[in-house]
Amino acid sequence: MIEEVKARLASFGYEVGESDEWMLTFLVQKVENHIKNITNCFQVPEGLFNVAVDMVVGEFLLNKKSIGSLEGFDLEAAIKQIQEGDTSITYAIGEGDLTPEQRLDLLIDYLMNHGKNEIISYRSIKW
Repeated sequence: MIEEVKARLASFGYEVGESDEWMLTFLVQKVENHIKNITNCFQVPEGLFNVAVDMVVGEFLLNKKSIGSLEGFDLEAAIKQIQEGDTSITYAIGEGDLTPEQRLDLLIDYLMNHGKNEIISYRSIKW
């Protein structure tokens, strides 16, 4: 699963480095255990593989963003207009536009939560 997680991160423009290996391994185990606990299965069902990959990627991006070491993503607020006379700066916020950070937050939320209903459909009775 690690290789698929790396490929998914690469599709978002994030280059996985050697320092990320431990965190990725930990998060894969965490997500697998989470899914196994919810489904009462001994292995992650094959139909939940892509959900698990996305959950790992979402957890990874959230952790990197939370500690301030997420590189490769422009999180600065988008500037719409700069005026030099009397120094006026207008940000592209409040007019329906999302900042890059808001878009990243939406992506992370989607990756971490979009497969919750699918996980529930694989639940089995625990004796």
